[in-house]
Amino acid sequence: MNKIIEITDFFAPELDVYARLTEVQLLNREFPEKGLFIAESPKVIERALDAGYEPVSCLMEKRHIEGEGKIILDRIKDVPVFCAESEILTQLTGFKLTRGMLCAMKRKPLPDVRELCKNKERIVILDKVMNPTNVGAIIRSAAALGMDAVILTPGCSDPLYRRAARVSMGTVFQIEWTFSDDDFLDEIKKLGFKTVAMALKDDSLSINDPRLTNEEKLAVIMGTEGDGLAEQTIADCDFTVKIPMYHGVDSLNVAAASAVAFYQLGNKKNDV
Repeated sequence: MNKIIEITDFFAPELDVYARLTEVQLLNREFPEKGLFIAESPKVIERALDAGYEPVSCLMEKRHIEGEGKIILDRIKDVPVFCAESEILTQLTGFKLTRGMLCAMKRKPLPDVRELCKNKERIVILDKVMNPTNVGAIIRSAAALGMDAVILTPGCSDPLYRRAARVSMGTVFQIEWTFSDDDFLDEIKKLGFKTVAMALKDDSLSINDPRLTNEEKLAVIMGTEGDGLAEQTIADCDFTVKIPMYHGVDSLNVAAASAVAFYQLGNKKNDV
């Protein structure tokens, strides 16, 4: 039986996780074993549960208790569920809930880079991609288009931030990922990967160059919005790759560029 609790006090401490704690506070860098994240929408929550993440509580619109949220509630019988009308929840959280449901969940320890890369052939490295919407969209493309894992440098937005996980449609729980140190290239090369810098350079390979698809292990590296990869990172990579563009267009958003790159360079062994 679910513990359905109607919200009567905005300042109840149980609601801090939804109303007053920032994403950074939820992450809890000082005590990572106590870290939490917020999953938004039944689809994202369902995929997190499928991946073994442990729920702490839910916040949802009343109308979804017997509607879209019912499949989730059936899976989390002993978790407190706070509910109210949509207008009250928007006032509480400061945003309109997607599909009327949030779930606070415990984080899991992340693997180290060496462990993550074991038996992988195609990985993505995001270097200082700070926009959570872009991180979520890139991870969704990586999962869908044949990449085996995602590595993020410390300057990147966390894939478990609410917006990133929502934009990914829960694929952050379907593809392996972790954070690396800023100095990531040497370790990746030692693991046998050829490194591909995605950059707007004239002296680049075209993305459909067969030398790329013929490599057994590739690491595709994408840089921050606007500035792209640092010149030294590009110089230290094995290949520099540019996506051909037309009609005078000089660049693509990093999320759009990632979809093109992963479709061309992804692990074809994953084809269905």
